[in-house]
Amino acid sequence: MQNSAWNPIRQSCRVLPRVFSKTDAHSTLFLRHKSTAGPSPKDELNWVEYFEIRRKRRQWQTVFTIPCAMVGLIGGSLYFGSLQTDPMKPIMGIDPMMFYGGCTLLCMGGGFVIGPSIGSSMWRVMNRNTIAKIDARDRRFYDHIAKNRVEASLQSATNPIPDYYGEKVGSLRQYKQWLRDQSKYRRKAMLTEE
Repeated sequence: MQNSAWNPIRQSCRVLPRVFSKTDAHSTLFLRHKSTAGPSPKDELNWVEYFEIRRKRRQWQTVFTIPCAMVGLIGGSLYFGSLQTDPMKPIMGIDPMMFYGGCTLLCMGGGFVIGPSIGSSMWRVMNRNTIAKIDARDRRFYDHIAKNRVEASLQSATNPIPDYYGEKVGSLRQYKQWLRDQSKYRRKAMLTEE
């Protein structure tokens, strides 16, 4: 009885190796084509959508920066305000109240620095379904930036490269302006070298 229940499974297990062992040219080509197919045009974001999504991501980062800085400030003040101190014993040569005040401000700075990372993580959680498209477009955008920016060796302390990482680019118009600025800087740097 138990043997008859397992019979269809055994038969399918015998057939599977034969299905995958086909070596005719058509099936191999078909499998190779399926495994290396790139994203279809409808799956990719266009540049306008990409820059809009990028702007929203930056807004999320900015929105999370202020609350995280406030949490750092409040947490630091609660912790350092509750410590017992002797005003006659300096800490590293500094008055204890000044030292703890500085540490509280450092906690606020830590929250300010961590805030954009938390905002970006929350944004990624909320936009889970489009992350692959956005990451692909991010790679293409940063490849464009790396290819078209001025070499870092051409800058000087008095004349830095404008927007080296392309952080201020928020639209196609701004990208074209960034390209013009890079070209202008490249020409100016080459003229001063000669």
